[in-house]
Amino acid sequence: MYRIGELADLCEVKADTLRFYEKHGLLAPSSRTESGYRVYTEADAARLRFILREKAVGFTLNEISELLSIELDKSNRVCADVKGMVDCKLAQVQAKIAELNHFQASLQSLSDACCGGPRSAEHCSILEALESSTERVRVEHHSHNVNQYQAQNNHGKAIYEESGN
Repeated sequence: MYRIGELADLCEVKADTLRFYEKHGLLAPSSRTESGYRVYTEADAARLRFILREKAVGFTLNEISELLSIELDKSNRVCADVKGMVDCKLAQVQAKIAELNHFQASLQSLSDACCGGPRSAEHCSILEALESSTERVRVEHHSHNVNQYQAQNNHGKAIYEESGN
């Protein structure tokens, strides 16, 4: 038997996490002491570990609740139920990765198009691209004269005065 703090320590979570799961119907203490302390069994600890593993692979609280209901009624459920949930989550993750890859490529394109020089941002290609309705990014072509050292910023990187344009 575990008190809430003991179970939390055992599973390396905070007691508030257990209260949160209890509030959302995912976990409940097996009983309470006369003084009102929550008491958990080894079966409750196993359920908590199950919840934590599901959370670790990205399932939401609603999805965890559904998986717990399948877990509790395995004999009346089929593998296809679980596989369907996993495949749906996998498709969501793949879509999110594709979206993040698109963001990465877009940001890289913006970064590559900008000279990054010390001149005014009035003609910054990044700002111009973000202000326009087109997706095409115009590349800045500013030359930097490294012989005209202007200053050093607080990160130790040299800032050079631009010549030309």
